[in-house]
Amino acid sequence: MRGEPSCPKCGGRVRAPGLFADTWQCDVHGTVHPVQPVIPPSGVARGVVVQPTLGRVWRRGPRPSGGLYPGAARGGDDRSGGRATAVACSGPGPLGGMGELILVAEELGVGLGARYAGIDGPDPGPYINVEKPSQAKVLAAGRPTPLWHVSGAPDDRAVFAGEALGMWLWAVVWPEQSGLLMYDELVLTDLRDAGAEVELVPCGALSPRLLEP
Repeated sequence: MRGEPSCPKCGGRVRAPGLFADTWQCDVHGTVHPVQPVIPPSGVARGVVVQPTLGRVWRRGPRPSGGLYPGAARGGDDRSGGRATAVACSGPGPLGGMGELILVAEELGVGLGARYAGIDGPDPGPYINVEKPSQAKVLAAGRPTPLWHVSGAPDDRAVFAGEALGMWLWAVVWPEQSGLLMYDELVLTDLRDAGAEVELVPCGALSPRLLEP
């Protein structure tokens, strides 16, 4: 995924629009919004993420002690605009050791969040029970936003999902026990609203989680 566009649902190679199709194509999933090569954690890269054509670009803020932002990914292309973003955050876990959080904001049907969650997608609807109270809550751009635990994810991670300002919001946490941080109300800010402060966001080494197929 680092060097060329990939399918948001399976990580496989995709074919660019051409003579026989005017959309990006995956051999398995058909028409998709491609995930562009992973954006390394640098000041220039953040400038690429925070562009008007993209949707919400959530980050955890204010920054937790020792927390870093080790890269991002985006889905869509220059013609159709941004359809999904994923931002990684790493730092001390609530039970010790290091934890990692990937926040995904995406339009309906893209499938990038489900890919990081390790479930069949594209959307979390079949895996959450909104008839019951939410298990977690975040403050997204100042708005209380409920998130439900996503069932069916691999045992090595905890996954939560809900709707924030018209887009799916996924929170995928490694290791699973670090999911406890979701039970404290997290504050999320949109990097597009950060202005010059975006250059102050601390970076770390590129997260291998972002590169997972």
